[in-house]
Amino acid sequence: MNRQEQVTSNNSPLVSEEEIRNAASWVQPLQQEIGRVIVGQHELIHRLLVAILADGHVLLEGVPGLAKTLTLNTLADAVQTGFQRIQFTPDMLPADIVGTEIFRPDQAQFIVKKGPVFSNIVLADEINRAPAKVQAALLEAMQERQVTIGEETFKLPELFMVMATQNPIEQEGTYPLPEAQVDRFMLKVVVDYPSIEEERAILESAASLAPKTKVQAVINPEDILNARQVVNLIHIDDRIKDYIVSLIYSTRDPQRFGLDLAAQIETGASPRATINLTLAAKACAFLAGRNFVTPQDVKTMAMDVLRHRVAVTYEADAENITSEDVVQKILDTIPVP
Repeated sequence: MNRQEQVTSNNSPLVSEEEIRNAASWVQPLQQEIGRVIVGQHELIHRLLVAILADGHVLLEGVPGLAKTLTLNTLADAVQTGFQRIQFTPDMLPADIVGTEIFRPDQAQFIVKKGPVFSNIVLADEINRAPAKVQAALLEAMQERQVTIGEETFKLPELFMVMATQNPIEQEGTYPLPEAQVDRFMLKVVVDYPSIEEERAILESAASLAPKTKVQAVINPEDILNARQVVNLIHIDDRIKDYIVSLIYSTRDPQRFGLDLAAQIETGASPRATINLTLAAKACAFLAGRNFVTPQDVKTMAMDVLRHRVAVTYEADAENITSEDVVQKILDTIPVP
């Protein structure tokens, strides 16, 4: 009997809490290293770790100056792996991301020049400042973990993650992300202003002309890949699986669940949201040192998984009803197991 059959037969976790502690031994040192540079933003750092553990991509949204890029740069520096930063601009071309074919006269043939997407961690900075055709160049890479250049297809590394930042779409010179690309981000995290205490601490640590703190690498890709195997073994009860499906399905057919939201929802979440919410909840349990998922893990991650996947109608938008309002009402209404 293999481990998967065992959990089906006796409904017990496949991994012990001791195994989780061993696999998560790098988490606290990583948080401490990031904390040497980033003041506060504990929720943001938690969500980034969830995305890494769940093999997902993350989109950060916030006005300029909230340390979105600095946080992602710091995280990348703390992981001993390949890192590329792409600054998105209105005049970019898809080839600037994935690469292109170059003709070599001396060899009388075309050769492939790979773009910056061929790395482990890719920072797509201000992704919504480039037009849709450039943003769409990431689609194949994010979902299929491969890139096609000319007639050749190239596999991306096993550890591959896109961390993107965007300004609110009301900002000057921004383009809304295509729905197909937005859906490929596991999480969309909204970054808010720091508290007054945190801003005072930022003043003390950053308002200086002295050299900035250098981040030390504390983990490597093998640590992350090993942790992912443990995350995959975390137990999730059938009742919690039903709860996740109910949350997602209620964004498509709210009346079935007694929710008066049909006039406010233009499109609901895709099945990819069901998968992402399950994996994110498992990663959340892992970070808490548990070998099983609780309903609170699901509720903790639901907003970040769903806020970019639920589109509201024009009527709802006119009444200043956001997708977050809709998701929150669903979370408040669907019975918790």
